Amino acid sequence: MRLPRARALLFSLVFFAAAAGAQAQPPAMSPQQVSPSAWFVQGASALGSPANQNFISNAGFVITPAGVVLVDALGSPALAQRLLAEIRKLTPQPVTHVVLTHYHADHIYGLQVFKAAGAKVIAHRGARDYLASDTARLRLEASRGELAPWIDASTQLVAPDEWLDGPRDLVVGGVTLRLLPAGPAHTPEDLLIWLPAEKVLFAGDLAFRGRIPFVGQADSRRWIDALDQILGLGAEVVVPGHGPLTRDARADLQLTRDYLVHLRRVMGQAAKNLEPWEGAYRAADWSRFEHLPLFQAANRMNAYNTYLLMEQEKD
Repeated sequence: MRLPRARALLFSLVFFAAAAGAQAQPPAMSPQQVSPSAWFVQGASALGSPANQNFISNAGFVITPAGVVLVDALGSPALAQRLLAEIRKLTPQPVTHVVLTHYHADHIYGLQVFKAAGAKVIAHRGARDYLASDTARLRLEASRGELAPWIDASTQLVAPDEWLDGPRDLVVGGVTLRLLPAGPAHTPEDLLIWLPAEKVLFAGDLAFRGRIPFVGQADSRRWIDALDQILGLGAEVVVPGHGPLTRDARADLQLTRDYLVHLRRVMGQAAKNLEPWEGAYRAADWSRFEHLPLFQAANRMNAYNTYLLMEQEKD
């Protein structure tokens, strides 16, 4: 039986919440310097759980003479408080801006901490419908149960102070960050944050390293185009949304690109031939990817959502 795409998304959200069992203790939050001005903290390659406080995504920051620009806000207020304390060890400058690569829960549930500290939040307008949707509300309600006590009744969705409709240069303390829309791809609101003077790119969840990506409702064709856009910038350092940074973007982002291409080829052929999804999934060759972390958790729903997408594309 085929589910409508809205129900398929809710199925994905419930699956991820239910699958988030006990994990290892949360990793130490140790900022890594990647260039003279840029730093990042790296989350665990795992599903969000109470044990890891939902520390499963990366966040970056750029220190300037007039303030700190944060890229994403991590997955719980407690994590955001820890990150703010780490930033204050490095500079007395306040966090003046938070730029969101996209509005997925593991990147935004810490926003209220930085907003309370006086930061201005910037995001792409593509997130506006999601932020006002039942999906976002239900995701937060589920997280309050599955990720308690780190997500609770006091955790709120925070709207941006500024919606972007196109590219924008953000200049703080004489340092220029270029905010480059790249969606709809992983999400409708994907935003790249490019530090051209230091050739550092914060790529959000357009780039996954060391694990299977979460495809969800992604436009995988545009996602592949966005990866090509990333490679065209000539970044010397790419900080992904999940996993370690890369100094060889072409080699290290190829796996994500190849995985998306494989999903589209296998599921696209099944949709074209009107094959039932379950049989097509069982018959597909996943051997190149099945050793990667979170394959068992994510691949089946990634394939199902891609099958639905390819049905739409062939119409």
